[in-house]
Amino acid sequence: MTEHLMHAALEAVERGWYVFPIRPRMKRPPALHGTDACPRTGPCANGHRTWEQRATRDPDRIRAAWSHAPFNVGIATGPSGLVVVDLDKPKAENSKGSSDAPDGAATFRALCERAGHAVPDTYRVRTASGGEHLYFTAPDGVLLTNTARTVGELVDTRAWGGYVVAPGSITPAGIYEALCGSVAASLPAWLQSILQPAPRTSQAPSVAMTGQSHRYADVALADETRNVATAQPGAREAALFRAARALGRFVAWGDLPRHVVEQALQEGGESAGLSAAECRSTLRSALNWSIAHNQSRRDAA
Repeated sequence: MTEHLMHAALEAVERGWYVFPIRPRMKRPPALHGTDACPRTGPCANGHRTWEQRATRDPDRIRAAWSHAPFNVGIATGPSGLVVVDLDKPKAENSKGSSDAPDGAATFRALCERAGHAVPDTYRVRTASGGEHLYFTAPDGVLLTNTARTVGELVDTRAWGGYVVAPGSITPAGIYEALCGSVAASLPAWLQSILQPAPRTSQAPSVAMTGQSHRYADVALADETRNVATAQPGAREAALFRAARALGRFVAWGDLPRHVVEQALQEGGESAGLSAAECRSTLRSALNWSIAHNQSRRDAA
């Protein structure tokens, strides 16, 4: 079993994807320490690194990790340059006993037809529950994060901040199995237009006056905090991630103190149901990235 799963991890790496261990016979959580248990040594010597940051393509690290236990294999979609469409099956308790309840595959097929396209031919994996994962390469220069029901009912996506279970992984419900498609196709433009958020008018001041800049920042902080606090299960971490990325620019510009942003989003995330550790980890990485990439207002234009 360990050899089988190690081979699955190495096969994903051969495709150029970043992997990390998931607890044996489970699809979550990652088999890596969290923020509260971080020893601050090794890869975390300069601060805690999340599972997304520690995902690797190093064959030696993979062999060392999988030699200890039969870990399932997680693919970090963001670092791997992937957008994975998750076509789920309706839960038994939600289908009211009807075998005619539409699943994610039917919903996505209908969406493709309305867009005037066939279902894309791409790398495809059957999940343990009988659903499907459709793998696409993410467009260059575009930051896409996880979505839940944005595309349609029982159709979620995984990108930055998310992961999928790799083929070859085994759970009590069954095995994840590659079905067809030797390579991941490019994300269709029509699907990208659904996933890519519209530009926020409040992300930057409309005039170069300090007072007005601060007012824009205050409005953005209130809006983003409300978005996080009201996020639905399955979309909460992605909402927190997007909010931190959006507000990080105001921290970089000096319009908002970082501790004010962190406190507001931490409270919003916890009120939505995320743990304190999950909030801290997501906020740290998202804010660090946004601040580093928005050192001037010109950089963000």
